[in-house]
Amino acid sequence: MDIDVRGPRFGAAVTTVVLAAVLVTGSAWLLAWQTLAFALGAAGGVGRSPYGWVFRGVVRPRIGPPVEFESPRPPRFAQAVGLAFAAAGLIGFTLGPGWLGLAATGAALAAAFLNAAFGYCLGCEMYLVVRRVAVRAE
Repeated sequence: MDIDVRGPRFGAAVTTVVLAAVLVTGSAWLLAWQTLAFALGAAGGVGRSPYGWVFRGVVRPRIGPPVEFESPRPPRFAQAVGLAFAAAGLIGFTLGPGWLGLAATGAALAAAFLNAAFGYCLGCEMYLVVRRVAVRAE
């Protein structure tokens, strides 16, 4: 079942704010929250993440029904990529080195911002490249 394209973009906007706050405050707890949000999105799809719940329950009823849909697979893969970067950042912030926390969080922030501001999902594009390579390898 396809998903409303506005949902992942909303999630990316919230993620952008959260990750920017992590970089400003250095809060490992806030990054742990974002890591959990990525984990839920990677495991169950973007609709099962906390930001997906907010989008479905609060935002979408106010902006109307969707007019454009996309496959849930690329955004789910993007959540897994975000999870990897957030986990690396969490390790850096909690165990060190600190530069790892900053770099990994900054990379995740850059990707989330691209999606939120321009609708360009790096993780989704990575998914498509991986699929093309897998098909050619068969």
